[in-house]
Amino acid sequence: MLTAMRLLPILALLVFSACATAAERPNLIFILCDDLAQGDLGCYGQKLIQTPHLDRMAAEGTRFPQLYSGTSVCAPSRSSLMTGLHTGHCPIRANREVQPEGQKPLPEETVTVAQVLKSAGYATACMGKWGMGMFDTSGSPLKKGFDHFYGYNCQRHAHSYFPKYLWDDDQRIELDGKTYAQELIQQDVEKWVRAHASQPFFLYYAITLPHGKFEIDELGIYADKPWTDLQKTYAAMVTRLDRDVGRLMALLGELKIDENTLIIFSGDNGASFDPKSEVGRLFDQDRGGKLRGYKRGLYEGALRQAGIARWPGQVPAGVISEEPWAFWDFLPTAAALAGASLPDAAVFDGRDVTALLKGGKAPERESFYWELHEGTSIQAVRFEGNWKAVKNGPKAPIELYDLSVDPAESKDLAPAHPDKVAKAENLMAASRTDNPDWPLVERAMGKGNAKGKAKAKSKAKAE
Repeated sequence: MLTAMRLLPILALLVFSACATAAERPNLIFILCDDLAQGDLGCYGQKLIQTPHLDRMAAEGTRFPQLYSGTSVCAPSRSSLMTGLHTGHCPIRANREVQPEGQKPLPEETVTVAQVLKSAGYATACMGKWGMGMFDTSGSPLKKGFDHFYGYNCQRHAHSYFPKYLWDDDQRIELDGKTYAQELIQQDVEKWVRAHASQPFFLYYAITLPHGKFEIDELGIYADKPWTDLQKTYAAMVTRLDRDVGRLMALLGELKIDENTLIIFSGDNGASFDPKSEVGRLFDQDRGGKLRGYKRGLYEGALRQAGIARWPGQVPAGVISEEPWAFWDFLPTAAALAGASLPDAAVFDGRDVTALLKGGKAPERESFYWELHEGTSIQAVRFEGNWKAVKNGPKAPIELYDLSVDPAESKDLAPAHPDKVAKAENLMAASRTDNPDWPLVERAMGKGNAKGKAKAKSKAKAE
């Protein structure tokens, strides 16, 4: 039954593709930043960090406070976005380094959104951070549908904002170690968009900001703030992210293609800071306690993104939609908008959310599902609308929350609703495919955010 349900989006897309014309096909830009908290943006309530361009994007588009990431660390979340699969089926379900450089690659048989769009005549590019396979592996961006790549392939390498080299396609470009890499990446984005403005294109702009290590070329307006160096740097990184998004939006206007361009903005997972930490506390990253948890957990603060979509004349302006959707919905949605046919044998978890983006309702579905294997394997499922279950380990009890009244997940309702707990347990089992790389394992864990101890963290260091 589950397989049949997962095939439904494909059938709908095949029908859509027959009536889509080249003139109707928008450019597609997905801007994915790294470790941004929902509460970091002014349009989501931030008071101290300035984000005028993203605030304008939100005013000219729709905010989606319940846009969910693939999971709560880098590689599997990005893999979910690229493949249209949630982490119960995705081939990458944790961060795994490959020495001397790179991460566990996407398998050869895995279909990505870039491959789907390229087959429909779209120019495709990825700039920023990849983290799903080096160039000599099956997971190379150049083997997964991208015509062009520029930036960091390896997540660990991306920790440095003043690197000794970047990659231009599969060619290593030597640098002096004194140049702020984001500026070079931004310049390449603008150059590529200019060169492809006359044809439909897909740009996956995977900006590394504001991930640690925390480095910035200039503190700007924050230099004289009465804050710690880390707080100033983090704020400047978020504002730099905002500035570069503004530069891209201005370019689309200059080229007169902004009205035919859908931009979706998100982070890859929740904040890397505990809300009580030096950064989390000052900048109110959990939005006044409205969202529990952060990176490496599966509570809402680790999964909900600062979602924004903008497409003038198509996506309603100045609207907040509380309808939930997820990263794995992007592939079928992009395919529908492009009029692209999907491979006959391909099966995806995502749903086409075009109607939602244009102001309608989200498609009906049985559940949303997440898992993560950073130390102890953890799982979560949202079902029957607003019920959310979290299981912080194979032997841990299932926690149950009603998000309609408790988005902060502060009151565990499991004892009062054994029927819901049983359903959640069944969904967790049914939503995942066993994979020898990702067994459900129990390891020593810390408290609070289900964060692994030293041995487990060492395996996941490149995020």
